Amino acid sequence: MDAAWGIVGVPSSAGAHTPGLEKGPAAIRRAGLAAVLAGGAEDHGDVAAFRWRPDRERPNAKNVGAVARVAAETADAVAGVLARAQRPVVIGGDCSITVGVVAGFVRHGTAPALLYVDGGPDLFTPMTRANGNLDAMGTAHLLGLPGCAPELAGIGPVTPLLHPSDIVSYGDALAGDDDPERRLLDELRIPYVTAAEVHADATTAARRARTAIEATGRPFVLHLDVDVLSFVDVPLADVPDSGGDPAGLTLAELTASLAVLAASPRFAALVLTEINPDHAPDDTVLRDFVAAIGSALPAAAVPRV
Repeated sequence: MDAAWGIVGVPSSAGAHTPGLEKGPAAIRRAGLAAVLAGGAEDHGDVAAFRWRPDRERPNAKNVGAVARVAAETADAVAGVLARAQRPVVIGGDCSITVGVVAGFVRHGTAPALLYVDGGPDLFTPMTRANGNLDAMGTAHLLGLPGCAPELAGIGPVTPLLHPSDIVSYGDALAGDDDPERRLLDELRIPYVTAAEVHADATTAARRARTAIEATGRPFVLHLDVDVLSFVDVPLADVPDSGGDPAGLTLAELTASLAVLAASPRFAALVLTEINPDHAPDDTVLRDFVAAIGSALPAAAVPRV
């Protein structure tokens, strides 16, 4: 039987604060990802690895050359998976790899939408993010916001790769209306569902997000940063939350959300990011996470894109 899923590993922490995320793809594979993907999976291997290092030349856009190179190679790999009529599952790696995933769809000839399941929408730019970690800037570069690094924003066939109307944000734990990213979501009119709304009723919250993303009329990439989860519940994220208020999602809330979101006939790809296996106290944490993801994903045929 032909594989329904195509796995691509992106072992890179180029856009991160520190090393560690480059270990994510190997750890996710060891935790049994291929086995939980109903319909079968073909593993297409990894793009070239990059381990984080200090960058004194571009302090506001650290390792931008490596981030852009990794994203471009990811785009090529994703386009190849789509050419085989498989649904991509891209395992990273830091959040900047999603720029490459979207670019891969565009290279394949498909203009995607983006459902961004993340503790924050990653709308910073080198002008607004003093510590320069590009994994907090991926969505901004997809949108080509002012101040973005042209090396990364321009990796695709078109610039910008997305418009605000193509994006829905889900599960953010931003502090409130005064948060600069919250203000930018409102200014750009990007629909969003907060972590507080998911805590209230995960299924209802996910249905709202699914309605919004399906309204784009496009197949969508589902980006999942594990920092959307409460670190107390699932200690995997590269940058843990405080465990206080506002708190991230529980694994049960995320699983319930994904069961709704991934059931959409427009669900076209999954990206797993920001998993730092060094933060897990034992192997059970990652195995349970992977099993939960698999339980929420559909076994249906791959959508035509």
